Amino acid sequence: MRINPLDNVEVNLDNGHKYALRDIKRGEDVIKYGNPIGHATCDIAAGEHVHTHNLKTNLSGGLEYTYEPEFYNIPEGTSDKTFMGYVRANGEVGIRNDVWIINTVGCVNKVAEKIAEATGAYHFPHPFGCSQLGDDQKITQKILSGMVHHPNAAAVLVLGLGCENNNIEVFKKALGEYDGERVRFLNAQDFDDEVSEGIRIVCELQNYAKRFKREPIPVSKLKIGLKCGGSDGYSGISANPLVGRFSDKLIGMGGSCVLTEVPEMFGAEHLLMKRCESEEVFQKTVSLINDFKDYYERHGQVIYENPSPGNKAGGITTLEEKSLGCVQKGGLAKVSDVLDYGDRISKPGLSLLNGPGNDIVAITNLMAAGAHMILFTTGRGTPVGSAVPTVKISTNRSLFERKGGWIDFDASPTLSGNELTDELFDFVISIASGKETKNEINGYREISIFKDGVTL
Repeated sequence: MRINPLDNVEVNLDNGHKYALRDIKRGEDVIKYGNPIGHATCDIAAGEHVHTHNLKTNLSGGLEYTYEPEFYNIPEGTSDKTFMGYVRANGEVGIRNDVWIINTVGCVNKVAEKIAEATGAYHFPHPFGCSQLGDDQKITQKILSGMVHHPNAAAVLVLGLGCENNNIEVFKKALGEYDGERVRFLNAQDFDDEVSEGIRIVCELQNYAKRFKREPIPVSKLKIGLKCGGSDGYSGISANPLVGRFSDKLIGMGGSCVLTEVPEMFGAEHLLMKRCESEEVFQKTVSLINDFKDYYERHGQVIYENPSPGNKAGGITTLEEKSLGCVQKGGLAKVSDVLDYGDRISKPGLSLLNGPGNDIVAITNLMAAGAHMILFTTGRGTPVGSAVPTVKISTNRSLFERKGGWIDFDASPTLSGNELTDELFDFVISIASGKETKNEINGYREISIFKDGVTL
């Protein structure tokens, strides 16, 4: 399969790997998706396998960019399509009616687990919240604050220990305004039996949650996180383009999508920069890319230490190749906003969100930004799930058939010409209206918080 007329390689649909369409000289760029994915390290003959043995990245450090906007027409307009969601007291909209237990510190993980087991509430263990300084503590607070404010949670118990750096009184300052009926607090050190007290509070919160009933809500209220993990050679030609078409359709109806995994924009950032709706958004995108490259270099790491071994086994050779496939999840819509790590979605359209590609960190980041659910494409497969519904979309049929306990939607028919955009859109509406994803059925709800600072 030749993806773009400019390509000098094609993809074998039997294994997802690349093969030369013509002779490629040593030092010549290898072109896929119409863009360079690296250069040949030796002469490559027509028909020869192109991979790690003869292809190397072109990537280096930070670059200078010029704003040269290039916009695409995507269908725009209103839609009468709705989903069945929950309208909160503050006017925000959720697609689940959960009660969450959010820990200020990892020391109370097991207390939260016992309260959750007794009540059916959900808890999210993590090791942070104490012995942290400066920005590291602020990042913990921003992610946990995003969880407390998330509208998929009808009500929240914030569980602290009492002596941690991120104690409840300190955390309240980071949390800002909150509804005292919806959000309750418990310091474990303040009670002889903290588990019983926690159960009592959660039961009250569950009664509060019963006030909310599903009702029709315009699809323009949906906020969708976009993620890929365990990618393979099919990711950029099946599942990711499909998610991109979905993203354009939702944004055209007034909805919001969020693309993260900044290191997996390296080599494809120029495509996103052309779509920035303004010079201001463009400059933020330049900073997003170059600041993350600086982060790598501060730690003595090369920026192209990616793809993973699994990616390479699946046919992806260089970071440029991975990135050019990855950014397709963002479709062709204008980039309307750039968010820092821990920021929340505030504008409709496509937003770029600062953060790494690590699967659990990225899905936590998207959730804390306010994404109602996450569309997660994968070619190798993964069971991981966020605190919000995490829709696994397989790039190939084999994965869908082998891992039915993980995968929710199969994108492989797109390889034979089936567009599937409407089918995926309807599937997302069904999830938003209450259909459970595999991660929910399995009870796989996890969080992890990005760290780059001092721990005492």
